[in-house]
Amino acid sequence: MSAFGEVRRAVRTAVPTSAPVLVACSGGADSLALAAAAVRELPLVSAAVVDHGLQDGSAQRAAATVHVLAGLGIPAAVHTVDVTGPGGIEAAARRARYTALRAALPHPDSAVLLGHTLDDQAETVLLGLGRGSGARSLAGMRTWDAPWLRPLLGVRRTVTRAACAELDLPVWDDPHNDDPRFTRVRLRHEVLPLLEDVLSGGVAASLARTATQLREDVEALDAVAAELLAGARDGDALLVDRLAGTAPALRRRVLRSWLGVRGLTDTHLRAADDLAAHGPDRGGVALPGGLELVRAHGRLSVRPLDWARGR
Repeated sequence: MSAFGEVRRAVRTAVPTSAPVLVACSGGADSLALAAAAVRELPLVSAAVVDHGLQDGSAQRAAATVHVLAGLGIPAAVHTVDVTGPGGIEAAARRARYTALRAALPHPDSAVLLGHTLDDQAETVLLGLGRGSGARSLAGMRTWDAPWLRPLLGVRRTVTRAACAELDLPVWDDPHNDDPRFTRVRLRHEVLPLLEDVLSGGVAASLARTATQLREDVEALDAVAAELLAGARDGDALLVDRLAGTAPALRRRVLRSWLGVRGLTDTHLRAADDLAAHGPDRGGVALPGGLELVRAHGRLSVRPLDWARGR
């Protein structure tokens, strides 16, 4: 099978919806191959080119990508964003990009097709491993996480580049993808090649396979935790006796889902779990966002940390 045939098969297999799809296209090999395959395999395809404005000539580059997409028969528009906010350039650009893509959805049931490959998945697993983020992070990116659809998670980056060469498509190589200031770039160009050498190859595929296995485990445990949570809810509170005898890993999953607090760390979660399992009543655990977890009369509840000032 040709490289482009492999990309087409991935798209044909992964896309679950008959609604119009939107391809996020930067002009790089991954997203360009994805767009070319999507227009061959799907009935209604459009594209969005996000201009982050982080490089000189970015507007011209975005316009050139729209022109290439038009040559493939794909209507496309440029979406210019402001990259601001916490977390560094990578995180801020990601937030801005995803916000623009959501706004560009052609239909409420549409999917946004993203060009993440098997290599991107391997890098994501390594990032999660280095940060000690647990199984949920090591499980990597989902193929389908509405509205985001990643058909190419089983396709190597070399394949998308070969597919573009087959179609004689002009590929743009983003200079940021070779900038060692970014952690992911160093993983791509330094860490993964070293691991491939030391472990005699196949590391990227093994990491991606590990992500798939962990994703299945995470989803199974989450389903059990959801059932436990449904039985332990008491209005806005949680009945701790309904979680008695539950394995700590499951209990923490229940607590994470019930709390729904952004920025919850493993330290927060383990403190909350200790309170749920052992008490004492009226013991409090500080949570992100100025909140406090409180146990009283066998029930857990959340209140503002400074609640007493208003009394």
